[in-house]
Amino acid sequence: MRKVRDYYFKKAKKEHYPARSIYKIEEIQHKYRLLRRGDAVLDFGCFPGSWSLYAAEQVGPKGVVVGVDIQQANQTPRPESAEIHWLCQDIMDPELITRVRRIRPAFKVIISDIAPKTTGNRWADHQRSMQLVNHTLELAELLLHKKGNYLCKIFQGEDMPAFVEGLKKRFAFVKVIKPESSRKESVEVFVLGMDFL
Repeated sequence: MRKVRDYYFKKAKKEHYPARSIYKIEEIQHKYRLLRRGDAVLDFGCFPGSWSLYAAEQVGPKGVVVGVDIQQANQTPRPESAEIHWLCQDIMDPELITRVRRIRPAFKVIISDIAPKTTGNRWADHQRSMQLVNHTLELAELLLHKKGNYLCKIFQGEDMPAFVEGLKKRFAFVKVIKPESSRKESVEVFVLGMDFL
């Protein structure tokens, strides 16, 4: 196992988070403050729950977090955290919007660490990643408050620049980020859109 992976994996275990992905959103939060006290947050691809747990801590008891994944996540929020609603559902399911809106009609922040099952074929993996990412953006257009923030994981490839350009028409600030805790050889990056127009 690689050293960097070891470090973040052990750190996550020690700090009682279910996955090392927590440090990616933590780094982005420290730099860009996309999550604020009292925010309602929608987390796509939330399993096993690290991002939702972290978001719940950041937004505090007056906030709310909804975590969505095809695998059932069921982590208990930390003290002084927001309530977390875990939904076991495919983001492609048209029923999802109705279920989410029963909890909260709109959200200040939408985050997505969703990724396809990888095949090892870089082009195919990129296409499947783009399909998921484009769908999270469609959902964001329906569920995000004006001036809200959006963060998604994306696999780099030929269709990524067009996606980033599309975000620039929808958000006042757009940034492509490769967190320190991402493995150097990984094709994943994160795209942040702030101040939904």
